[in-house]
Amino acid sequence: MVEYTDMDKHEKLFKHILMRRSDANVPFEGLCSLIKRLGFEERIKGDHHIFTKMNVEEILNIQPKRGMAKTYQVKQVRELILRYHLRLGEETNE
Repeated sequence: MVEYTDMDKHEKLFKHILMRRSDANVPFEGLCSLIKRLGFEERIKGDHHIFTKMNVEEILNIQPKRGMAKTYQVKQVRELILRYHLRLGEETNE
């Protein structure tokens, strides 16, 4: 059995989102982890995960729906990735 590293999982999800595959099949925790790997800082209020990043005007506010990310929120993440040319490994807390 092949074991994936965290980077492999993030890269796979990153490509999945950019290729516009099924936005309904994105695990919430995976999306949160990916957003942090893109350099966003997270704060949590209840079930709201709020992400901000220097030089990105928009604030991401996402909530889980039965363990999965909501489709419109996956689209928002994709739009930010494309608009700001975000890449993996841009964390600010390394």
